[in-house]
Amino acid sequence: MEFFEVLAKRRSVRAFRKEPIAPEVMTRLLEAVRSAPTAGNLQAYQVYLVETPEKIQELAKAAMGQECVSQAAAMLVFCADAARSSVRYHERGATLYCIQDATIAATLAHLAATALGLGSVIVGAYREAEVSRVIGAPSHQRPVIMLPLGYPNETPAPTPRRHMEDLVIRK
Repeated sequence: MEFFEVLAKRRSVRAFRKEPIAPEVMTRLLEAVRSAPTAGNLQAYQVYLVETPEKIQELAKAAMGQECVSQAAAMLVFCADAARSSVRYHERGATLYCIQDATIAATLAHLAATALGLGSVIVGAYREAEVSRVIGAPSHQRPVIMLPLGYPNETPAPTPRRHMEDLVIRK
């Protein structure tokens, strides 16, 4: 799929078919994640791939019962790694750059999912401590985004966007 076609087709998909994601599809998606640009190339994020139904249900509970999480065939949890970023960038690395790194990687995963025929939605509403416990993240890693993945069981309509004049301030 051509890049601007991916952007045009990208939607927040919240309903998934009960079908596992093919391993080669997941590998391609994870390669896209790995290619994400990061501050100082420190790659100050960790990705947890959750594929077991029991763990996905635990993550759904941590996400206050969101159905899009409980229906997912797989979950990616993107964690900012403050320890990795603070080595070079100190406080700013620990409080900002690692979060940016994780967010950029999650965005690439969201777009790659579209290109690969998968659906996904960026989830930010969850109890962090519970998510950390479920995935076994160490204390220096902070869950930033959960990305449920699966083959779409819906085709959401495009949502309205701000007018360019309202969004961009030219100087």
